Amino acid sequence: MTVSYNWLKDYLTFDLQPEEVGKILTSTGLEVEHSEQIEQIPGGLAGVVVAQVVECVPHPDSDHLHVTKLNTGDPELVQVVCGAPNVAAGQKVLLATVGTKLPTDDGSEFKIKKSKIRGVESAGMICAEDELGIGTSHAGIMVLEPEAVPGTPAKEYLKLETDTIYEIGLTPNRIDGASHIGVVRDLYAYLRLHDIPVEYTLPNVSDYEEKPGEAIPVKVLAPDLAPRYIGVTIRGVKVAPSPDWLKKKLIAIGQHPINNVVDVTNFVMNEMCQPLHAFDAAKIKGGEVIVRRSTPDCKFVTLDGVERTLTAEDLVICNVVEPMCIAGVFGGIESGVTEATTDIFLECAYFNPVSIRKSSKRHGLKTDASFRYERGIDPLNTMYAAKRAALLIEELTGGKITGNMQEFYPVKFERAKVELNYARMEALIGKHIGAQTIRNILEYMEFDVISENAEGCEVYVPSYRVDVTRECDVVEDVLRVYGYNNIELPASMKVSINASQHPDPEFVRATVSNLLADNGFMEMMNNSLTKSDYYTHLKSYPSDNLVMLRNPLSQDLNCMRQTLLMNALEVVAYNINRQTTDLKLFELGNVYSYHPKEGVENPKADLKSYREEMRLSMVVTGPESKAWRNELCAGSYFSLKGYLELLLNRFGADIYNMEYEAAPTDLFSEGLEYKVQGKRLAVAGTIAPARLKQFGIKQPVFAAEVNYPVFFELVKRDKVKYKELPKYPEVRRDLALLLDENVSFAELRKAAFKAEKDILKQVTLFDVYRGIKILTGKKQYAMSFVLQDPEKTLTDAAVEHTMNKLLKTFEDKFRAVLR
Repeated sequence: MTVSYNWLKDYLTFDLQPEEVGKILTSTGLEVEHSEQIEQIPGGLAGVVVAQVVECVPHPDSDHLHVTKLNTGDPELVQVVCGAPNVAAGQKVLLATVGTKLPTDDGSEFKIKKSKIRGVESAGMICAEDELGIGTSHAGIMVLEPEAVPGTPAKEYLKLETDTIYEIGLTPNRIDGASHIGVVRDLYAYLRLHDIPVEYTLPNVSDYEEKPGEAIPVKVLAPDLAPRYIGVTIRGVKVAPSPDWLKKKLIAIGQHPINNVVDVTNFVMNEMCQPLHAFDAAKIKGGEVIVRRSTPDCKFVTLDGVERTLTAEDLVICNVVEPMCIAGVFGGIESGVTEATTDIFLECAYFNPVSIRKSSKRHGLKTDASFRYERGIDPLNTMYAAKRAALLIEELTGGKITGNMQEFYPVKFERAKVELNYARMEALIGKHIGAQTIRNILEYMEFDVISENAEGCEVYVPSYRVDVTRECDVVEDVLRVYGYNNIELPASMKVSINASQHPDPEFVRATVSNLLADNGFMEMMNNSLTKSDYYTHLKSYPSDNLVMLRNPLSQDLNCMRQTLLMNALEVVAYNINRQTTDLKLFELGNVYSYHPKEGVENPKADLKSYREEMRLSMVVTGPESKAWRNELCAGSYFSLKGYLELLLNRFGADIYNMEYEAAPTDLFSEGLEYKVQGKRLAVAGTIAPARLKQFGIKQPVFAAEVNYPVFFELVKRDKVKYKELPKYPEVRRDLALLLDENVSFAELRKAAFKAEKDILKQVTLFDVYRGIKILTGKKQYAMSFVLQDPEKTLTDAAVEHTMNKLLKTFEDKFRAVLR
């Protein structure tokens, strides 16, 4: 929401600088995300001053130039050569001094420099209207009133406006803040409570008067979708550009002025959060406005020129023949106001928020009107807004309000009632602020007290606060105005200690993140919504298991992700396209899938058909950074595998006792699945070329995904034990074995520890050889064994006995041959 400081001051009289107002708004819950100062003329004509022409003589070397001397309020006169035909001694003018930057038509700046014009020195420029950007005349210099004082800055003399624009981050429940008067309410309450002088006035609509004549009648056929509908007929309007004051208001908040009718509707919407729509009365066929549901499959062309197919759930504003507008969302191309319009029908309504939201989503139309309607505007403000807009249109177009206001309002809206207990409220606040302070805040926020006693009161909630229905909601409002920063922390705090889960999930998650970050990984945070096209033809993550959205924002965000890997590839592609090719990334996030239960009549409506689980993704790609200590080295599958196994080892997982399978080929060209008791723990490998092509990636990418729930179960099993450091030395022996190609190191390691349980401490593989003198279907493993006895020093005989036992085990079980 964009808010203008000057516009706020139209309703509030106060003496605060824009910076102070921004801080107050943030403290009341209307967070100012950004503020910017704007000027009526860029630069504010800094360096341009009022000057008096003391002397004006013809230029000695020109028949049209004059040499002037000007008094700028300083002791020394300024000499300027001027070519304007109307310059004369005694005039008060505006002088751009040396160094001044003047705006140009193309948006750039023109800097005034000291120069010589035909041999005569000139230190400035006497300005015309167009040169200053305050008019279009270039017939001569701008001559001021005789009362102008030399030395006065042009900004002060011309009363140029400076404004501050606030960008406010509205939370979904605070639609009341989507207007200037809505912001004013919070600001007024804060200033009143803190005894800062302030006066609050709203536009007066008491001059609203209906002239004799025929008003366009209204018929509402869908009262559940349009509980309140007002129409005003204004005849004899002259559509033209809006006056400057209105243009400035709209431009300040980033809106483009169109004409004096449309601009009024936009102005009132931004003034009091009430969308309006103006129809050309001549285009209302049959002379009647009908509010109804659309007929199924009705074709309708909106203002943007797009033909849309309406459904029976869409509310439309129609004439006797056809729809003219999708109610509360977007107007039609045929019924809008143009320069030829002479009579208008002004619509001001309260529409069902759910209906508007569904229509907006269904047709992919997000407008300022739908943004407000779908969140719930003030239903009791409709009449006031209609009168305000009608009076402005009457004033700016010369039209006349004709006939009776047409209002459909069968069921009156009732303001919500809330019972308040002061002691309970203060317990929630965390501080004793007193019943009187609470009552004052409620009064300033326009809550009306129904009844009151010493313990509390019952109040009517303001109709603009559609989100306030409970006592805790009122407490939030009281706190916003009182100030969260005014709630001091007590000297002592009472807490209840609950038994914590072991291991602590947050600690494990933080440890995982820190370990990866310490190894050069950057953390990603991606949207859980993704594109269903990514899962087409995937067997690992079938599209049938996708959790689809009913009303997606776009086709690129139409389902929930089944895996983190697609997000990771999006991030890789994004960075590579911006010349960042060396990447190590990780993400901890949730994935979602649909698994319908057998025998369930409507599985999509059964929550048990859906799963939400956490995953950890890791990605390595591109060359590692080159330094004086190392050559440039491309990332590889084995570097990724090393990081993954480092993580698993950190939490006590025994990678050698896991089960392994080939990674799925639809995602990976090579790689492994790590399994624990039949459950997938992780998958790691080289991303398949087909997947890389899908994202436009031309360099190899190596990725892993960890099934976090299975990983966390492993962490739970990890029991840390402490023992004394060994007193006796370890012994290392190596074996080179010729083996069949299908024998894995994990099998050899497991067999070794089974054969020698007492003194075998470690088994590692340090070389694999396939090549000359090695038969096809064979390979050579070079393995290292560490032996150690905690009770005594090992003798050569004991070592040889153990090694022979291990060799025999390998020979018997794996047909190994010692090389």
